[in-house]
Amino acid sequence: MSPTVALSDAAAAKFRDLTAAETASVGLRVYVTSGGCSGYRYGMMIEDAPRPDDARLQLGGIEVYLDPQTAPLIDGATIDYVDSLMGAGFTVDNPNAVAACGCGSSFRTADGGGSPGACGR
Repeated sequence: MSPTVALSDAAAAKFRDLTAAETASVGLRVYVTSGGCSGYRYGMMIEDAPRPDDARLQLGGIEVYLDPQTAPLIDGATIDYVDSLMGAGFTVDNPNAVAACGCGSSFRTADGGGSPGACGR
């Protein structure tokens, strides 16, 4: 089963802005690592190509890559880009998260996966 993830128009537009100078086609890698004060930490990076075992999604004209460990942890999530007085950045609204840290970059799932640690950004 392929994961379901949404990318807001604002997130797609910001990604296009960030990659406008790229000469080759690139995608957005969304990943989850163990860590952060709640157990898991979100990460995103620009990537030249998917890995062989990645789930590949076409969202808002953007190629999104998810590794096999990340896909079930963010299934059903919406990735957005917010620019407010408190700061700007990509956010993840994840229905699988049962707890999140105040920093907004770490979360815990119902199965309690991940290892809580320091909440450094």
